Amino acid sequence: MFENRVVLITGVSRDTGLGYETAKRLKELGLTVIITARNLNVVSNLGEKLGVEAKQLDITDKESVENLVASITQQYGKLDVLINNAGGYFDQDSDLLTVDINFMKEALDLNLFGALRMIQSFIPLLKLGSNGIIVNVTSGIGSFSDPIFGLASYYADVPAFAISKLALSGLTVKLAKRLKEDQIKINAVCPGFVATTPGLEDYGARSVTEGANGIVWAATLPKDGPTGGLFRDGEAINW
Repeated sequence: MFENRVVLITGVSRDTGLGYETAKRLKELGLTVIITARNLNVVSNLGEKLGVEAKQLDITDKESVENLVASITQQYGKLDVLINNAGGYFDQDSDLLTVDINFMKEALDLNLFGALRMIQSFIPLLKLGSNGIIVNVTSGIGSFSDPIFGLASYYADVPAFAISKLALSGLTVKLAKRLKEDQIKINAVCPGFVATTPGLEDYGARSVTEGANGIVWAATLPKDGPTGGLFRDGEAINW
């Protein structure tokens, strides 16, 4: 069913992360998987472990993205699924009135503009694929509906990260309308609070396997699947 589909996953830099688990699951479904990360040695080792292709990529660098586009164009001539998994967590326990503006810029460059740069660059290849799909991995920290970690929550005091993820959700909605004429679906997926580092389970974090479920679901939607939404575990949630 998925044998002829090519998927690109950004930000796969450790074997305990969501990107790695997603790559593993999609490979098991039969997709051709390409994983990327800034550090070529790291991602190459992970690719060898998974049995998938690995490439160097810095989503904040235009030349790096363009080089990857050229490489995938030469090898595959198309792309069916783009998963914008790369991102960074910024400014733990910061006050928005005193947070370093540079943190805000870095967060937006990585979590928002990096995703937009990837989408703009890979749209031509996605148009050449079939049933084009874009998945933006976001967070409940950037939503209004999450009662614990959301924007209105006192607990989640990470303003740069939260605002960058809110902006990523806005980007998803705006692009969904723009890409509809090209029959390319784009959705935001919140994996929830996931134990991507040891010890987080003690604080109620869910497993990486559970967190990846929604990403895998969004990456394998049928042609008549939803677009322009925010989802967790395959279920629509409020922004």
